[in-house]
Amino acid sequence: MDEDTGGARRAPLRTADVARESGYSLQQVRDLERLGVIPPAARSGNGYRAYTPVHVHALRAYRGLAGAVGPVAARHTLAELRGGPLAAAAAAVNAAHVLLAREREEALRAREALRAVEAEAGAREFEHGGDAMTITQLAQALGVRPSTLRFWEQEGLLAPERVTSLRARRYGLAAIRAARVVAALRGAGYGIPAVRGVVDALSGLEGRGEARRILDRRLDQIALRTVALLRAGADLAAVVTAAGEPSRDA
Repeated sequence: MDEDTGGARRAPLRTADVARESGYSLQQVRDLERLGVIPPAARSGNGYRAYTPVHVHALRAYRGLAGAVGPVAARHTLAELRGGPLAAAAAAVNAAHVLLAREREEALRAREALRAVEAEAGAREFEHGGDAMTITQLAQALGVRPSTLRFWEQEGLLAPERVTSLRARRYGLAAIRAARVVAALRGAGYGIPAVRGVVDALSGLEGRGEARRILDRRLDQIALRTVALLRAGADLAAVVTAAGEPSRDA
């Protein structure tokens, strides 16, 4: 049972033990088990749940993951960690880091675009060296679909600076900068009316100041989410390692 076979083996943990060590309440532990965040606990002879240290690691990892990528994505990621090979588990964790890095990069680009708006910087294209981008190029640069840009256009958030005779949209420098700001605001969770208000006021000091504050908050939030993911690192590693070990239950 809890005696070891060649080394110390820890006694099963009760629900109260897991709650204390993970920082969750008794009911939260049961709920998260029901949701699949942690694998079902074994049952002892008297019917009580019998947990292991891996359950504690999984709950701590979930807390960090949920703070970094949201609870739904965190549940899916933990399921991948337990159910797949080591390489797939590592890739799932990597994907969370990549997501945060991309969000931070886009927020920084948006802040650079806002500075350029404030400085009324001249005519050099930021990445392509040309004077305009097509809707496909701009969508790829922002990591959105072309249909998203069309939707923003319909909502008055963005306008191409030129439409050719074949109705192909062309976005100049000012429109590209505005699109970066819109993308960052939408990524920060702001609704269409709020984004429209900022975009409409972008030519004034008040609008630029509000956009700057939103982008700074966005970067702060991404930093906090990154720290949460880093803190979860050791627990994630323990879950991944345990998933690759043969079960010792018999």
